[in-house]
Amino acid sequence: MIEFIAENLAPIMFVSLIVFLLLGYPVAFSLAANGLLFFIIGVELAPMSDSINLSWPLLNAMPDRFWGVMSNDTLLAIPFFTFMGIVLEKSGMAEDLLDTIGQLFGPIRGGLAYAVIFVGALLAATTGVVAASVIAMGLISLPIMLRYGYDRKVASGVIAASGTLAQIIPPSLVLIVLADQLGRSVGDMYAGALIPGLILTSLYMGYILIMTFVRRDSMPALPLAARTLGSGVTSLLVALVVAAAFAYGAHIYLYPTNGANADILGATVGVGFIYVVALLDRGLKINAMSRLAQQVIIVLIPPLALIFLVLGTIFLGIATPTEGGAMGAVGALIMAAAKSRLTMEVVRSALAATTRLSAFVLFILIGARVFSLTFYGVNGHLWVEHLLTAMPGGETGFLIAVNLLVFFLAFFLDFFELAFIIVPLLAPAADKLGIDLIWFGVLLGINMQTSFMHPPFGFALFYLRSVAAKVPYLDKVTGKVTQPVTTGQIYWGAVPFVGIQIIMVALTIMFPQMVMHYKGSGEVIDPNTIKIEVPGFGAGGGGLTLPDNGGGLGLPGGLQLPGGSPLDQKPADQNGGAQPQTAPSNDLSQPPSFK
Repeated sequence: MIEFIAENLAPIMFVSLIVFLLLGYPVAFSLAANGLLFFIIGVELAPMSDSINLSWPLLNAMPDRFWGVMSNDTLLAIPFFTFMGIVLEKSGMAEDLLDTIGQLFGPIRGGLAYAVIFVGALLAATTGVVAASVIAMGLISLPIMLRYGYDRKVASGVIAASGTLAQIIPPSLVLIVLADQLGRSVGDMYAGALIPGLILTSLYMGYILIMTFVRRDSMPALPLAARTLGSGVTSLLVALVVAAAFAYGAHIYLYPTNGANADILGATVGVGFIYVVALLDRGLKINAMSRLAQQVIIVLIPPLALIFLVLGTIFLGIATPTEGGAMGAVGALIMAAAKSRLTMEVVRSALAATTRLSAFVLFILIGARVFSLTFYGVNGHLWVEHLLTAMPGGETGFLIAVNLLVFFLAFFLDFFELAFIIVPLLAPAADKLGIDLIWFGVLLGINMQTSFMHPPFGFALFYLRSVAAKVPYLDKVTGKVTQPVTTGQIYWGAVPFVGIQIIMVALTIMFPQMVMHYKGSGEVIDPNTIKIEVPGFGAGGGGLTLPDNGGGLGLPGGLQLPGGSPLDQKPADQNGGAQPQTAPSNDLSQPPSFK
């Protein structure tokens, strides 16, 4: 029995960790406790198994492993983006966006649902924090959707799903952690995840479009009395055409001096121009634009500018993700100050939330370091690698098995826990099979997104449950009694969007170029085709010939080998032929002479 335990300590250790987590123990302490417990067991059983490489002096490596966690520059982006997201949520940006975009889409069926998805994508690209997005949209849009007769399942599902877009659309915290665990660039991970995130957003909107035809009464249009900004879509389209014209003109003007960056600079000029015009039109009360056009431009441009400040500088190579996060945090403070909502209470609450999340991540990472030291010492990584690479079906079988595993574990673990526990075990097997790790990371990120939506443990569902009405209440606009949203309605509303996320996983596997575009279209050079030839020495072989000047290698001021060039020396024959000359021995008892 003892020999059996010694030979199978890696799977026993992994199963024990799952049991600890299912019993409800904190993740960080479960990891550390399992690591230390099985380290002791492994040291005692090491003489009985060749697969156990543990000894007491190995614990001396632990401080260096902890220091490696705390000195990781990549993870600095997490507190920056968290702080930025909390400040933006407190600044009222989500409220303004939802109100304005809701008015824009209001005349069509499902307009509020489209607005929630659109704003969810914008918040994802500016905050990267799921909790902030779901809570903000739950507080602001859910009462409005219920007020105008939206189906409770559809309303709750679309809010929860739109909030989770912050998981996959850059600057997602999940992508930062995955890039760190996979040993890849955060910038490449952001570039790879951008198109899948936009396609997932489109799939959400496509589902709403289908529902407006299948169940016409589930998502009615806003009544005319609720459209406080009135009409004015034509004015907005004219403004967009003018902005595009200015952007194109600026592009033509700047191209000779700026080259490939002229298109981005031109777009910046066009957007800035129309924003200034909208501000002047409202401030001077010229009213050349409609109220709707004014509001849409003034509300949309600042978050779009913040997105460019963060993601644009990262994609252009101007800033690292950490530097982009720092600029985003400063930009969020400026936006809050511009709305006169930057108070000490806002800063205090943002700092408190940032500190809690950063400490949570740090403790899990430290626990994971303790666990991995022991797990690698019992060759657990080799056990997992052999288990996964031996799957029938090769690469396809591996991907199916891994996605099923992550989907199942997402019922019980959140994305941080999955990233720190499961991903380091999967990455070596994926790399051995020749799978691109950026593509693999984006695929896992989309799959982990379901961890927020799984009934009954999805965190997005918990966030929405915390802000949705639990008892009947009196609507302040209509004066009617509105029934609450039940937990069952929230759960059932999430199910179709979990299905959409699974479809997105399948599409990413079927069309990998959605992610692989991050490599660009440059010519790929195979290292195996590179041939290096070093010229040889000698006078007759076409190599490097050194002329003999009678005193060495023929290099002026260089090495002077006595007795002529050694390249022309011949070995002595046995009949007393030419003998190679030897250098006279130096007298080491005297100091060297430099004459």
